[in-house]
Amino acid sequence: MPIPRWLRAPKPGWIAAADVVVVGSGIAGLTCVLRLRERGLKVLLVTKTVLNEGSTTWAQGGIAAALDPEDSPGEHLQDTLVAGVGLCDEGAVQALVTEGPQRVRELVALGANFDRAADGEILLTREGGHHRDRIAHAGGDATGAEISRALIEALGRVRDDPGIEVIEHALVVDLLHDDGDRVCGVTLHVLGEGQVDGVGAVHARAVVLATGGLGQIYSSTTNPSVATGDGMAAALRAGARLGDLEFVQFHPTVMYLGEGSTGQQPLISEAVRGEGAVLVDDQGVRFMQGLHPLADLAPRDVVARAIIARMRQNGAEHVWLDARHLGEEFLEQRFPSIVARCRELGFDPATQLVPVAPAQHYASGGVWTDLRGRSSLDGLYACGETACTGVHGANRLASNSLLEGLVFAHRIAEDIADRVAAGELPEVVVQLRREPGKRGGLVDAERRLEVQRAMTAGSGPVRSADSTLTTRAVLEELLTRPGKEITPAAWETTNLAQIGLALTIAAHAREETRGGHERADFPDRDDVNWLGHLSHVRGPEGIVMTYTPAKEFTR
Repeated sequence: MPIPRWLRAPKPGWIAAADVVVVGSGIAGLTCVLRLRERGLKVLLVTKTVLNEGSTTWAQGGIAAALDPEDSPGEHLQDTLVAGVGLCDEGAVQALVTEGPQRVRELVALGANFDRAADGEILLTREGGHHRDRIAHAGGDATGAEISRALIEALGRVRDDPGIEVIEHALVVDLLHDDGDRVCGVTLHVLGEGQVDGVGAVHARAVVLATGGLGQIYSSTTNPSVATGDGMAAALRAGARLGDLEFVQFHPTVMYLGEGSTGQQPLISEAVRGEGAVLVDDQGVRFMQGLHPLADLAPRDVVARAIIARMRQNGAEHVWLDARHLGEEFLEQRFPSIVARCRELGFDPATQLVPVAPAQHYASGGVWTDLRGRSSLDGLYACGETACTGVHGANRLASNSLLEGLVFAHRIAEDIADRVAAGELPEVVVQLRREPGKRGGLVDAERRLEVQRAMTAGSGPVRSADSTLTTRAVLEELLTRPGKEITPAAWETTNLAQIGLALTIAAHAREETRGGHERADFPDRDDVNWLGHLSHVRGPEGIVMTYTPAKEFTR
């Protein structure tokens, strides 16, 4: 079915301008803004709610980097490649692991307070898939919140700078382009906060999408409520190439709150297992032993798949996380937020087993970018979870996400600044033309639960040919039925349905199990037929999917 070029929306009633518009205020967006301004560009930052409510704030475990003298970027690279199950872009991973330590040190210089060992050095721990202690954390289990605080305070120190403007409570609707289809701005709706209200347009030499993930596409997720795939969907409608959408990471240890619990679920960080907690079934059996050399610290896809298999075997709704042997004092000091949240919900990890089950956590795919963060459309960049940089392949290694946002945001800022200085990104005349017949109806917000239920049932942790066909039919019916609303909630629901459709098409096509993609009818990895990438673009008749073998793939 055709995907419209534009969401149905009122015409822009106001216009702003900047050299660059950055959409999103997590680690990727804030890092990009600060570096762009350092390079002398005028930047407008758009964020959906307020600055500190993105996915970065919720990151518990930490940020991975080879900071220990006994560790090396090469070892970090190898662990990342193994976790990615043959589909990582080695050049992207090389950039991540070699530039990562310096970017983390710059965060410290900016004011981020990481936990320290007795000798004053940054305290490093281990998480699943890592063979070294290389996870830096802050506040025990509040690393994302601390990084967000430091970046927001750095932004606050320059808020009086006329070269930086921030618009909060703003949902980006669509991307703008010139007559040559270069991306040069966005339309957005400001939700009645501040001086700017309603739908407007921001014109810019370049647009950076750092809008986070798509977690709200599922019934249960660790993602915040703002993670509705807005940047990915806008890029898809504009004609950008998206890829690896079928690889969705389901975090193995999300607290199980009972059947029917929906929305953002409480995550129990992998760092808890990194400190020695173990998974057990209803009989108290440690079922990860013997399944993988790293046992409970195996890569997330391995652990999540093992949990689902044990749940099926025992007819259980969850398994258990046992951290009792770590002791109350250690748990309260190392994981204060997690312990407090568990106790709020009626479980004390110091004295009780905690029920856990997999829930959606991270999208490894997104807007295709090269090593400079450029998408397939001139003027459009993407970073963070919105992007598919090639770092994660089929499955993200624990705590690589914050590092990816940090490293590639810096690369994007440098590339844009260099291109502006070279005259490659001149000011442009924005075209607001509409494609006749391509402004399809919106999916009413009240139907979001139908999207989430269909995605969870058919394109969730375990997929099959039949389940994905059923999900596709539901989504296509929702997208072709005219809605009554033109509201931000309807835009979000439509974004979820459009991205869900693209993801489901890919999940149906990939007839194997690899990383964050499990097919019940194709349970084995198939390197003969499926060692490669699926990508999507919007075509006249619908989403056009292409398969490229890994050995032929270039960014």
